[in-house]
Amino acid sequence: MAQDRASWQIKDEATLLELVALMNLSPDEAALLKDLEGEARERGPALTRTFYDRLFAHPNTAEYLQGVSMDRLHGMVQEWFAGLFCGQYDEAYARRRMVIGQIHVKIGLPVRYPIAMLDVVMPFGEQVARTSHAPDAAVAAFRKVLALDVAIFNQAYEDNQLQHLAELVGGERLARRLLTGA
Repeated sequence: MAQDRASWQIKDEATLLELVALMNLSPDEAALLKDLEGEARERGPALTRTFYDRLFAHPNTAEYLQGVSMDRLHGMVQEWFAGLFCGQYDEAYARRRMVIGQIHVKIGLPVRYPIAMLDVVMPFGEQVARTSHAPDAAVAAFRKVLALDVAIFNQAYEDNQLQHLAELVGGERLARRLLTGA
């Protein structure tokens, strides 16, 4: 039987703080990214076109976009992308990103789709980072922040799954054991 893990005791806001700390983003890295926020905003429309072209090209992702205001979605994705370069990666940042993940969960979007879209986001973010006076450091910092966002999105899905399973089996500890196959 598998042992309980210390990480299982970290919940709610503490999870977000743990993820922020885990990324170990330095003030210098945050400042590098902040200097690029304007560039990210300029490239946002091109990212958004590429992003939604990809989603609309596949019926299983396109179905999530039917009847939704594309202007609103374009604006949200552009804001999310620019936010990767906001320079402030704290609990408030993590909470905003968690809301995005929770919206994905609420609409029933499988987690594989947001993760797959990193293929679109990564080159745009790296292009922005390469305009920095310290391009290698900026690219590394961008990758950390993007990894933070992915971890937070995944946490939204995990929290939802764990909550539902815990309700079914009568407790979180048993739910965690079931999820780990113990």
